Amino acid sequence: MAAKRDYYQVLGVQRDAPEAEIKRAYRKKALEYHPDRNPGDPEAEERFKESAEAFEVLSDPEKRQLYDQFGHDGPSRAGFHGFQGADEIFAHFGDLFGDLFDNFGFGGRRRTGPQRGHDIKMRLVIPFAEAVSGGEREIKVPRRMHCEVCDGSGAAPGTSPEVCRQCGGNGQVLHRQGFFTLQTTCPICRGEGRIIRTPCSKCSGTGVQQVESKLTVDIPAGIDDGQTLRIHGRGQPGGRGGQSGDLYVVVQVEPDVRFVRENYDVHSEVRVSMLQAALGCTVKAATLAGDVDLDIEPGTQPGDVLVRKGKGVPMLRGRGHGDHHVHIAVTIPKELGDEQEQLLRELAELRGESVAKPKKSLLDSFRKRSRG
Repeated sequence: MAAKRDYYQVLGVQRDAPEAEIKRAYRKKALEYHPDRNPGDPEAEERFKESAEAFEVLSDPEKRQLYDQFGHDGPSRAGFHGFQGADEIFAHFGDLFGDLFDNFGFGGRRRTGPQRGHDIKMRLVIPFAEAVSGGEREIKVPRRMHCEVCDGSGAAPGTSPEVCRQCGGNGQVLHRQGFFTLQTTCPICRGEGRIIRTPCSKCSGTGVQQVESKLTVDIPAGIDDGQTLRIHGRGQPGGRGGQSGDLYVVVQVEPDVRFVRENYDVHSEVRVSMLQAALGCTVKAATLAGDVDLDIEPGTQPGDVLVRKGKGVPMLRGRGHGDHHVHIAVTIPKELGDEQEQLLRELAELRGESVAKPKKSLLDSFRKRSRG
């Protein structure tokens, strides 16, 4: 199996190309390799699929970022696993192909058959602890469902849609211009192939209505901020018996003041006094599993890091956990009592260390001048 080509190379654009340039490049490739223009040519169909995959990734900011960072394995983290064939490409891009090919005689493939529903993308905010442990969350998804009054037909109860006489129900009409025959969208039914004389009052003839459905989403343990959950078939319903689109839930993880996450490792900080660092101690430390007693060895230095192996974030689709890095911050007192200062000076003298002389207060200076 041949290795996948670089998506930027496939479309012939630079890595910093804006979205508009990527779309123009894809239109050019799609027209060049369209199956109706290259009947029976497996290489052209493969190029057609390759261009569609490149456009699907590079036109989506999240998938493009993952691709730039991780290569061809990156977009799978956002739920994209490529296309199996031209038919799936037509179903996935929906109206994009209708707009692109209608005026070139390639529009009839999708307009008259089942239409895949549009995908839905929404954001879900969860606390840091839930991202670590996982769980279930009930969300509300705005969807367009079949109208309950007309059962999705768009026609008022007691009536039925009529077959368009202009196109005979095909949704497309042919125009001859010299040696060419062009196929365009029917101007009477606008590609639907049918006409509704008496529209349903509930949905105004659209056959769908906006509803808010509840859905329980499984939050996998270890999910990170910005990652996306793909829920198959929970997007908008398809047309003409087509499959529903997918629901993409972009997870936003609220920060936790106690922890900083780095991939599957987690970092935190504990503060100890200079005496505790020098002599050793046991302190309370925040962990992902709650507060624990942490032993600080004698002679611990500021900035030392204690690594708790396997106590970090659980790994997605894998075994094990990251590590917990506990950073030690040593605090120095800003003020000392006379007795405390004297004890520290005696310690410095025992260790043979040079320290600053004690500062005289303004009151002591005033008393000395008065006695003189």
